[in-house]
Amino acid sequence: MRYELFIALRYLRSKRRTGFISLITYISAAGVMIGVAALVIVLSAANGFESEVRDRIIGADAHLKLTLFHGAPFENYQATLEKTRALLHVVGASPFISGKGMIRKERSVEGALIKGIDPVTVGEVGDLPSKIVAGSLDLDPPVPEPQSNDDLSPRPRVMLPGIILGRQIAFRLGAAVGDSLILISPSGMTSLFSAPSMMRFRVAGVFETGIFEYDDNYCYISLASAQKLYEMGSTVTGIEFKLDKMNHAEQVKARMSELLGYPYYPESWYDLHATLFRWMKLEKWLFTILLSLIIMVAAFNIVSSQIMIVLEKQREIGILKAMGASRREIVRIFLYEGLIIGIVGTTLGLLAGYAVCWGQLTFKWFSLPGDVYFLNSLPIRMQALDFVVIALVSMGLSILASVYPARRAGALDPVVAIRYE
Repeated sequence: MRYELFIALRYLRSKRRTGFISLITYISAAGVMIGVAALVIVLSAANGFESEVRDRIIGADAHLKLTLFHGAPFENYQATLEKTRALLHVVGASPFISGKGMIRKERSVEGALIKGIDPVTVGEVGDLPSKIVAGSLDLDPPVPEPQSNDDLSPRPRVMLPGIILGRQIAFRLGAAVGDSLILISPSGMTSLFSAPSMMRFRVAGVFETGIFEYDDNYCYISLASAQKLYEMGSTVTGIEFKLDKMNHAEQVKARMSELLGYPYYPESWYDLHATLFRWMKLEKWLFTILLSLIIMVAAFNIVSSQIMIVLEKQREIGILKAMGASRREIVRIFLYEGLIIGIVGTTLGLLAGYAVCWGQLTFKWFSLPGDVYFLNSLPIRMQALDFVVIALVSMGLSILASVYPARRAGALDPVVAIRYE
């Protein structure tokens, strides 16, 4: 052990003439511990929320989307589907049609985002089948149109295609499984006197993703029904892909652009929700900066306690210099003291933060209102990189806080220090 470290440990453990200095030292270590623990807990919670939102969005959408520039329809999407399905990391693909329209049920009318899907392959790219909370994914069952008992006029029994509604839009419409409603699309309005395209559907199911934007706006119909509603013939809007790992999205996107070229336009899950994820990343950095102020307050305590130690240990410093200790070695003694305080506070803070996060994951201490957040408890996701960054920030601030007192100790004149001893 270097003698500077030995002396630093003796200084921290020794009983000082002024017990107030020891109290400030302990408060400094406790401040570092609280700041580090707060950072660990808050960043782990932010990671948990980000992971939960990302998983829900990707489950409702896809890892990668392939469309054409200007929203032009795919003329021969089957060939493109086969070509792109063979790319590395692609594990699922499904065509889709997206458009806007209105849903009418009796006197209730709501705007909606209508998406045509292939019921056979949609489960390969998203979690829609597992998000259905009522009914089923059978979008084209041979179900006859319901007729009222007081209607005596004979009408042909029409087989209605199915539609899956988001929970919120179904609530606003007052629609339940088995009800019939009308979808209205503006695609048929080619002139002032033309009528919009309309189709009658039967509510086959209700889904809930836990994301208000999807549950309040989206509804799903079959690919064939969407082609008929939007008068698209045999074309589609694009193709959705699922990858073995979502982190491969940018790599597959670049490979797809090279393979297909213009006018194909691939977009990753991050591109589709870039604003949301950038805001969440910025929020995480803001949390880190703001909570680091707690550690900075503890660092000021380290400065004050170290200055007091220098003033109290003037005689000892003078004796060390008289015995041949260099200025650099004296500076190193007090830097070691700040480093030890930082190590103790950081270690205890990391352990405390980990214990709280582990307890939340295991025992669900902090609950959330499910009707607001669609989560029953505070989500936690601990990342090793966060622990490393927090430890480095804490240790760096602790060492910086010791620089000024250490330099003052190193500049002390030994003659002045031991003149009256």
